[in-house]
Amino acid sequence: MKLTALNGFKDILPDETSLWYQVESQARNLLERFHFSEIRLPVLEKTELFARSIGATTDIVEKEMYTFIDKQVTMRPEATASLMRAFIQHNLQAQKPIQRLFTIGPMFRHERPQKGRLRQFHQMDVEVLGSASPRIDAELMAMGSLLFTELGIAVKLELNSLGCPECRPSYRKNLLEFINSRLDRLCSDCKRRSTTNPLRVLDCKKSACKKQVKDAPSILEHLCADCDEHFLSVQKHLDQLDVEFSLNKFMVRGLDYYVRTTFEFVTDELGAQSAVCAGGRYDGLIEALGGGKTPGIGFALGLERLVLLLQLYDNGAAQENTIDLFLAGLGEAASECCFKLMHELRRSGIRADMDLDIKSLKSQMKQADKAGAAHVLIIGEQELEDRKAILRDMATKEQQRVAIEAAVIKQAVERESRTMA
Repeated sequence: MKLTALNGFKDILPDETSLWYQVESQARNLLERFHFSEIRLPVLEKTELFARSIGATTDIVEKEMYTFIDKQVTMRPEATASLMRAFIQHNLQAQKPIQRLFTIGPMFRHERPQKGRLRQFHQMDVEVLGSASPRIDAELMAMGSLLFTELGIAVKLELNSLGCPECRPSYRKNLLEFINSRLDRLCSDCKRRSTTNPLRVLDCKKSACKKQVKDAPSILEHLCADCDEHFLSVQKHLDQLDVEFSLNKFMVRGLDYYVRTTFEFVTDELGAQSAVCAGGRYDGLIEALGGGKTPGIGFALGLERLVLLLQLYDNGAAQENTIDLFLAGLGEAASECCFKLMHELRRSGIRADMDLDIKSLKSQMKQADKAGAAHVLIIGEQELEDRKAILRDMATKEQQRVAIEAAVIKQAVERESRTMA
């Protein structure tokens, strides 16, 4: 039997990892500019953490988590709960009143695999803890918008408010009355959700259900004075930062801990999986997990979906893993010399490679071309005797003789590279 990866689990091959590196490096650069620090979290957590944070009746906890029943541990389906656990456990608030944290890594959910949605998927999770200011909400969305701009990806920002524990009950009652009047025309999932989390009915992707709820009451009409003021202030600050957005009254979250501001960056390029980045405010989550009263807001960005979008654009073409220099040794003695030189050049910062099997010059030149080498250093018996190697520019085909010394070769390669640039 041929062994293959599990359904919903994907190998990320070398010709694609350059795009992953591009996304992650640009994201890290931007996060540093906004003064965020990285935190690395374990993949396994106690199952109770997700039941208490995400919500015991959510689809994620009920149907999608990978849980080891005998050990009562779960492979994380999202990162926010784990980050909150670490924040509380290590008393991070004592170090700084406002924590700006991010983490990047794999998450796991047993969902039906489709384009842009796998069972092992990767997220960049960004959180700001310790501030209830609407400016933080606007700043975080502005940062997300800037990341997409710098990556060259076109998205739209959609915004909503989910209210708070004070104003949500009256809306829930109003919404439930609306849903019950159409319950017989809704799908089985929506019927189940109507008794556990009615807001999730608004998020159903089935066209028949969408048609039934298009006239559903909006939570924006039920916001208390504080939530209304906060939401209006968020919009004002987004305008101040020149961040375009639209209101989406049907936007809800699949996780119980969200309050007030909720947002998504969406695209129409990926079919049903339109959300590339989603987040919102969760002011009561840390307290619910046993910590002090600490407001927070964050978002999760799906790396698989970003890479798919980059591949759709010309600027997302997979980049070759090129090298600066290929060393071609002709014969045993020359190959021994190249082997030592290669290590010295790598140690000095040059990306170098060579054929270790002492093949013909023609074969080695083919390898250099396939590796995308900018230069080839050729050493044979005569070059060893003269202590002068042939340095060939693979783009111009020009050749020069250079001393067989790592420092001299490095200088020549870098000088040629600057000239080409």
